[in-house]
Amino acid sequence: MYNNQRPDLSELPSSGQLLRSTLIALIAAGVLLVTVVMPAEYAIDPTGAGRLLGLTQMGELKQTLAEEAATEAQPPAEAALAEPAATTPDKDELVAAQAEPAPAAAPTPAQPEPPKVATQQHEVNLTLKPNQATEIKLEMKQGAKANFHWTANGGRLNYDTHGDPYKAPKGFYHGYGKGKNAPELQGELVAAFDGKHGWFWRNRTNETVKLTLRTDGEYITIEQVF
Repeated sequence: MYNNQRPDLSELPSSGQLLRSTLIALIAAGVLLVTVVMPAEYAIDPTGAGRLLGLTQMGELKQTLAEEAATEAQPPAEAALAEPAATTPDKDELVAAQAEPAPAAAPTPAQPEPPKVATQQHEVNLTLKPNQATEIKLEMKQGAKANFHWTANGGRLNYDTHGDPYKAPKGFYHGYGKGKNAPELQGELVAAFDGKHGWFWRNRTNETVKLTLRTDGEYITIEQVF
């Protein structure tokens, strides 16, 4: 038989100590939830610590990719409307129609052309550390055009070119193109609607990358979102 030595009651933690340890654990879990989990997974950063750590940008990219995947998974709407069966006009109706002269078409009033936006030209230079991201948007009217050329100056970046209309509904995504590990990209951006259109970049390399963006065209403003 074994002699089991029972612990002294004085060696066991008191109820107050257990309660204090539980509260400390709950507080630590809450801090991690607010500063790490919520920014990294849902792009929700009430304290601002997630953006300083680069976690909020990670969450924003996850949300963007999830919204894009959900949009691509939706089947296109089918507009299958039954056409009415063609009917042969009655002989008397045909004669009456030929006898009546066709009414003269009313002249169409000339539609005023929308005011054109003055052409602008900018160059933006930014530095992205490893895993750091940034986004630049042009405010443009529907149909407006802007030439662009961005380069990582010897480095490589992941990018997502997209646009958002004014007061965009939740979950909206309109992409113009995206890629990974790209050294540069040049082309013309044509606004599909009134709103803001531009680029999201992230440096997934282990080296600091210098980003240069040159734009010229019919846009109202240019801004760095973050």
